[in-house]
Amino acid sequence: MKFCVDECCNIELVRHLRLEGHDVLYIAQYKPGTIDNEILLKAFNEKRILITEDKDFGELVHRLKKPAYGIVFLRFEVHERHLKWPRLKQLIDRYEAKLEGHFVVVDNQKFRFRPLKT
Repeated sequence: MKFCVDECCNIELVRHLRLEGHDVLYIAQYKPGTIDNEILLKAFNEKRILITEDKDFGELVHRLKKPAYGIVFLRFEVHERHLKWPRLKQLIDRYEAKLEGHFVVVDNQKFRFRPLKT
């Protein structure tokens, strides 16, 4: 699967995804400081699921109606950061086919899917 990982996400997530065989574009390695609109457009054009911890992407796709291929928003408290990879892996293993076309909120208890408007 193809992912675009926002630079606000830890490199450990990127390493885990790559070890699992996924094609990962990590913004911190590709072009640090890229603005959110450009990240969203790049992920959309390359058909990559965007993984982020930045709430601003929700506003871009839901309120401003920017196109997105798929977004996974990781929502964890600082003391829960060790759960990010296990929960992300669980999401991919269970719902890989459903990530495209959805804004998915991932926390320590559930996955919430919201369709993206195209």
